[in-house]
Amino acid sequence: MTTATTPASYAESLFGLDGRLAVVTGARRGIGLAIAECLAAAGADVIGVGSDLPDGDSPVRAAVEAKGRTFVPLRADFAVREQVAALAADLAARDVDILVNNAGTIRRSPAHQHPDADFDQVLEVNLRAAFVLSREVGATMVRRGSGKIVNTASMLSFQGGVLVPGYTASKSAVAGLTKALANEWAARGVNVNAVAPGYVATDNTHDLRQDAERSRAILDRIPAGRWAEASDIAGAVLFLCSKAADYVHGAVLPVDGGWLAR
Repeated sequence: MTTATTPASYAESLFGLDGRLAVVTGARRGIGLAIAECLAAAGADVIGVGSDLPDGDSPVRAAVEAKGRTFVPLRADFAVREQVAALAADLAARDVDILVNNAGTIRRSPAHQHPDADFDQVLEVNLRAAFVLSREVGATMVRRGSGKIVNTASMLSFQGGVLVPGYTASKSAVAGLTKALANEWAARGVNVNAVAPGYVATDNTHDLRQDAERSRAILDRIPAGRWAEASDIAGAVLFLCSKAADYVHGAVLPVDGGWLAR
């Protein structure tokens, strides 16, 4: 006799994260906060990482605990190699099932005036830290034979952008790193993928959204006709962290309202 499966239970079997431990970097606000909340809603306990994430109350702690999941805050400045190494060692000692490398930074200036220090810091935070965490946590996943890593790429993993040479270089490299790790670890039960957000309504884009002319030019280029919300990115991350994406390896998934299709 076959037991009927309800749509709800089928969806839960594909997208549920009960019993999983997820690490989300850059979790204090914006996209990282939305990702942490989304993964908690799916059943995961969350370790949030930020350079100034408080030990006590915070919006991300409240969001995760409101879903009935546990939250652990950790602090690390991703521009400081010693702090990244210490964080990586800490996480490698835990049974991490999901790693979301979301932390990032950006510096804007014309390429012919772009300072070495800005270029170096952006690559340090956006690329090197993601590699170190993926290497150390990924090694534990490979030994266990399961795990999900999701990197945050960008539309500028596909395009050149303007005034952001360091950011574009870092996000292009994040896309390449995602594919390189997937090639090595897919057969070991570890999925490595990335999301590539479009224009998202966060603090980082506040000035753009306040510039009426620039904002209109952006919206005119987006087929969806609106800026993304952080929750739009979080939903794509949940998919890549779930059983539904077990056969997805090395993908860089645009979540851009159709920008790249235009």
